[in-house]
Amino acid sequence: MQLEGAIIKEQGQNFAIVIVKSHVLNSNERDNAVQQFSRYFPGMPIILMAQNSRGIPTYYGRTDIVKFLSKLQLSQIPWKKFTFN
Repeated sequence: MQLEGAIIKEQGQNFAIVIVKSHVLNSNERDNAVQQFSRYFPGMPIILMAQNSRGIPTYYGRTDIVKFLSKLQLSQIPWKKFTFN
């Protein structure tokens, strides 16, 4: 399993961001996706992120974290590829 995302530590809280396709955020799949990704990032809140055709991000997850992320530029997030067995 390979995915693209980031782990961020902010104000003593670690959380994971996972990049997904836009249709995941706009469907009932989003809660299932959060649950699935939780096993790869145990104990961390999971935030899903998708971009529209203009590259504008939309986040889904804990409201306080989404609010924080909405103030950041995408380039400020330490994106990387994660590989899991």
